[in-house]
Amino acid sequence: MSKSQETFNKKEREKKRQKKQQEKLEKMKERKDNKEKGKSLDDMIAYLDENGNLTSTPPDPRKRKIFRQEDMQIGVPKLEERPADEKRTGIVSFFNDHKGFGFINDSVSKERIFVHVNELTIPIKENDRVTFEVQNSPKGPVALNVELVK
Repeated sequence: MSKSQETFNKKEREKKRQKKQQEKLEKMKERKDNKEKGKSLDDMIAYLDENGNLTSTPPDPRKRKIFRQEDMQIGVPKLEERPADEKRTGIVSFFNDHKGFGFINDSVSKERIFVHVNELTIPIKENDRVTFEVQNSPKGPVALNVELVK
């Protein structure tokens, strides 16, 4: 005679499957019974208050702000074209000698401008006052013809 082909694991898996199926049927029956007890549309609506928080009460119409579509800016603002011949002054905020690059803070626009060692006439270090020209690159403004101010 041969042994039964049904092992302990198979029995356990079958029990789990039947239990899951029974729970599914019970949930389906419960949903059918409570079908008529659904919420109304007013109960389901959520509002945003002036601080951006979800609330169940409608916002006060007196606190409503009106925005014009023309004033909205989506994405990164376009850079204005600068005159390339204009000499600027600034202070070196960071410079890494080993990697050969740094940043200059423009004294007028307070803009942070990238500088590479190839554009230097003499070595610079942090907190040096420099004059430079600005050129736009795909990654942003770049300093050219950087010279120390004496």
